[in-house]
Amino acid sequence: MDRKSKFLDIKNIKLSFDNKDLEIMILRNLSLTVKEGDFVAITGASGSGKTSLLRTICGLENPKEGEIILDHSIMFNKEISVPTEKRNIGLVIQEKVLFPHMNTRQNIEFGISKRNDKNELSNEIMAKLKIQQLSEKYPYQLSGGESQRVALARSIVMKPKLLLLDEPFSGLDTELKTKIYPEIKSILNENKITCLMVTHDLTEVKALADKLFNLESGKLVEI
Repeated sequence: MDRKSKFLDIKNIKLSFDNKDLEIMILRNLSLTVKEGDFVAITGASGSGKTSLLRTICGLENPKEGEIILDHSIMFNKEISVPTEKRNIGLVIQEKVLFPHMNTRQNIEFGISKRNDKNELSNEIMAKLKIQQLSEKYPYQLSGGESQRVALARSIVMKPKLLLLDEPFSGLDTELKTKIYPEIKSILNENKITCLMVTHDLTEVKALADKLFNLESGKLVEI
């Protein structure tokens, strides 16, 4: 079997939350296999569990059952739960969480601050995401779309094994999206970054994704 065929292997994940005496099921024996370097998009109705799935993969939620394997290493099973910070997974969420006391360049370089080539790397990613002019600005000076691009740059520059995107381009206008989609795809391909994206925008799916799944009734269905 191709060694890359199971770069991310999610097996029979069950995630639920207790609400008083009622168990609310979010993910029902969900399974997913993603090849290294693939870009997988996930759609689904609001409240279907898309964000919960991303949080589970990166370790912010612990499922009740199942197994998560990333690059042949177990991230989660009955005996093991690797902490989020040790999974080498990037997560970009809608809230665009940036450090308020740092400017754009400092935010982007936060995770690579010990590298000698940090300036070169941050310059490169800022150029590709068209945010060079924002390098000295602080988060309060940025629009929602600008903040989202900075958050995306901060995650990509660290070259994570897996990049999780939760509605990553929701704050960008259509013209800018069209310009940066090819650049983002190029960056991910160059660095062999495997990506899972939650989105409602089928234009994003067509521009970026290799595969599309719909999350319904707690399970993924390939489209």
